Amino acid sequence: MASQVHQIDVSNPREILVDRELSWLAFNQRVLELAEDKSTPLLERCRFLAIFSSNLDDFYMIRVASLKNKLESGIAKANTAGFTPTELMKELSIKTEELISRKSKCFHEDVHLKLSKEGINIVRWDELNSKERELATDIFHKQIFPVLTPLAIDPSHPFPYISGLSLNLAVIVKNPETGVELFARVKVPSNLARFVVTSTDDDRRYIPLEQVITANIAELFPGMEISNVYTFRITRNADLELEEEESEDLLASMEQELLRRKFGPPVRLEVGSGMDDELLETLKEELKIKDEDISKYPEPLDLTGLNQIADIDRPDLKFEAFRSQVAWDLRDVEPDSTEAFFEAIKRREIILHHPYESFSSSVVRFIESAATDPHVLAIKQTLYRTSGDSPIVEALIEAAEAGKQVLAVIEIRARFDEQANVRWARKLEDAGVHVVYGLVGFKTHAKLSLVVRQESGAIRRYVHMGTGNYNPKTARMYEDFGILSADPVLGDDVNKLFNQLSGFAPQTSFERLLVAPRTLRSGLLEKIQREIDNKNAGKPALIRMKLNSILDEEFVDLLYKASAAGVQVELVVRGICAIRGGVPGLSENIRVISVLGRFLEHSRIFHFANDGENELWLGSADLMHRNLDRRVESMVMIKQTDHKRMLLRALDSYLAPTTAHWSMNIAGTWDRITKDSNGTDLTDLHQQVINWYRARG
Repeated sequence: MASQVHQIDVSNPREILVDRELSWLAFNQRVLELAEDKSTPLLERCRFLAIFSSNLDDFYMIRVASLKNKLESGIAKANTAGFTPTELMKELSIKTEELISRKSKCFHEDVHLKLSKEGINIVRWDELNSKERELATDIFHKQIFPVLTPLAIDPSHPFPYISGLSLNLAVIVKNPETGVELFARVKVPSNLARFVVTSTDDDRRYIPLEQVITANIAELFPGMEISNVYTFRITRNADLELEEEESEDLLASMEQELLRRKFGPPVRLEVGSGMDDELLETLKEELKIKDEDISKYPEPLDLTGLNQIADIDRPDLKFEAFRSQVAWDLRDVEPDSTEAFFEAIKRREIILHHPYESFSSSVVRFIESAATDPHVLAIKQTLYRTSGDSPIVEALIEAAEAGKQVLAVIEIRARFDEQANVRWARKLEDAGVHVVYGLVGFKTHAKLSLVVRQESGAIRRYVHMGTGNYNPKTARMYEDFGILSADPVLGDDVNKLFNQLSGFAPQTSFERLLVAPRTLRSGLLEKIQREIDNKNAGKPALIRMKLNSILDEEFVDLLYKASAAGVQVELVVRGICAIRGGVPGLSENIRVISVLGRFLEHSRIFHFANDGENELWLGSADLMHRNLDRRVESMVMIKQTDHKRMLLRALDSYLAPTTAHWSMNIAGTWDRITKDSNGTDLTDLHQQVINWYRARG
């Protein structure tokens, strides 16, 4: 063991930290492994392939785009994990090509064939019978042809703008009189279904939309001969660059920046594996794309369209249906009584666990009740991401129209939800809601709702705090915790925080909250150091964290010190993880696992043994620079003994040796663990929790 200890080179950052981008690709590889897993229900495998593809799009639009900016700026300095931009780009290119190859193999050699056996056939045009071709051609004429726009490319028609993530046809046409070949581009409409249904029989048959267009492409070019048709797709830089300090109107600036983002430079080109080399060279030249930015693989391109297949009504090919339950402490509350609802919260703090417990009957009801209750004077709400038909936004509008004071802190910079949030901001302002955008230079990521109610001549505050967004749609798929509380101390804390967000209160102090960017970093570091001190003093010491990402070097360093002191550190990390667990001489006492599956693990739980007192926190923050230093985040200390027990049991379940998971090895890569040493299948965590709530119900 001693010789292994000396092998750790602490001066080599690659032995200490896992690079952020490589760690993110490892996370998306875990998503792909769920699609590759033959025990995953077939249509859910389609869903995971779609999620993997969408994740990779986002990765290129933001992370690869940012790395390319560094390369173009001539930055050669190594990052904290020891990679220069050039070295990292090379590693990412190798890894992404490997993952894309695995994705294609998974779809073409496995999922596609199994779908056919289940009567769900994704077919090519030449596999259609005459009746199906007639139906598809009719659909083309009535629904597809009217929205197509062929764009010729010649001296009088320059190379057209091609929008990011759009699927395109590169059409080679020949003038029969001159014999000259020309190139045209046809965009595959993104507002039509990705697959055209050609049969309504028991055997469902689907053909990719681009194949229907290709089969009828001659109708777009009458008098020309079609030489060939190829598919391609580009990804553009979608990273926003908003200079808030120089902006007089943040909302207007965001609208301008969103317009600019549409024209970001290309960062990736995807082409069908049969594309002509000469045409590919033309695309490379026109789009200014390098060879390492090209992905060539068997069609269909863009498997995000498999969401349409995953939505097919075949319960036998999906996860077993389950129904979320009303939270335990709200079960006896009369459905239409706002008074009884607030009384239940006043009686005792309520903990919520979504999606196992209903979001609509708890969080949505909380805000809707506040909107209609005549005793409610004010509602204050943060909105980071919400759904397009959000009942929460409608409730805020209703409350404002009823004369209540309503404050909405909207984060219009929430990535890829900027456009929707700009629309909501305008709509709320029009209804009389006080809309603010938080603190200059900081995204507001905290999940907070405050209701001010007049009761018997006194003012009482009610609070919802959670780990997830106020989005009823994602609340059915995202695993999150939250609390509903009438605790005066917490109410005062949250009220102060809203005042900080809407006004000027930089020196605010809190009792039950840790708040970024002021106290969250220092508060959590102090708690880790306390566990180290307790261990050194012979007292009980343990650190357990469940979170989406851990990247911040200060936390990684202190957790390594905790491990060296003998503190057991257990981390459940869904996504990016810079820390390396179980490395001799570095992190023997750190265990890192990841749990992915039916639901998106999204809650953040922090547990410190605290000399046997078990201190637990819930909140919105991950251990990343952006969360700790560039966002407004909040974490709440859990007070009730039964709520502590619930969170401890949840952490026990994640970390149990009987639970299926991914485990980080000493090389910093991940091993999937689905069987124990005897070959017995390990438990699927999400099904286990579903069963627990069913039994409780």
